[in-house]
Amino acid sequence: MAKHLADTTVLANGVKMPWLGLGVWKVQEGSEVENAVKEAIKLGYRSIDTAAAYQNEEGVGKAIKESGVNREDLFVTTKVWNADQGYDSTLRAFETSLNKLGLEYVDLYLVHWPVKGKYKETWKALEKLYKEGRVRAIGVSNFQVHHLKDLLADCEVKPMVNQVEFHPYLTQKELRAFCKEEQIQLEAWSPLMQGEVVNVPEIKELAEKYGKTPAQIVLRWDLQHGVVTIPKSVKAHRIKENADVFDFELSAEDMAKLDALNKDHRFGPDPDNFNF
Repeated sequence: MAKHLADTTVLANGVKMPWLGLGVWKVQEGSEVENAVKEAIKLGYRSIDTAAAYQNEEGVGKAIKESGVNREDLFVTTKVWNADQGYDSTLRAFETSLNKLGLEYVDLYLVHWPVKGKYKETWKALEKLYKEGRVRAIGVSNFQVHHLKDLLADCEVKPMVNQVEFHPYLTQKELRAFCKEEQIQLEAWSPLMQGEVVNVPEIKELAEKYGKTPAQIVLRWDLQHGVVTIPKSVKAHRIKENADVFDFELSAEDMAKLDALNKDHRFGPDPDNFNF
């Protein structure tokens, strides 16, 4: 069980990945993303999650350079966007991301969405980058069980991570069990339900009980489920608050209470039905 912000899970290939990181989706390129990343690193965050599609890789790279923390001590994730999927185009997209980040390697490279008819070729490119040592771990994002089974049927290297929408309204029980069985680390995006956590009575009740905020309750729930999580914020106090989840534990009963909120509700797109 994670006890500190620096605590890590160990991926199937032995690479250590922090349990908690900073997500920068919808964070503007330039000073906004630079300040958020610098603030997070200063507070002890060691994992930063970006993507080509977020258009802020340059700012993330700049903040990392200026943070004064050794590159080896950080865990940087980026993702290949749908329009770039396919073998050659993924390899090109990776070079572009690497140049923008100003890094020599990334720690985790993900296929952003399971684009039909393309994600297997994309995966082959990720396997090549992995074998060449240009990325320390490879994985997928928004893959359902059937996408994973399809990929596992003929991949050479298994995905080490699957980053999906995960929160009390979407507990992904079947997917969680499948990933556990296949040694694929599940990671949550939008863990705070795009801000909605503050409006859920059961979550607010637990926040009062534990003397924590609704966001902290849900992030703790993620961690106790063994799910890596990357809450996004640009506000210094919120970045700090999101990391303050290592000094308490939810009871089994309260974990079950949150599990029971599931309604298979997505705030983001459906991985089986998206058109971008």
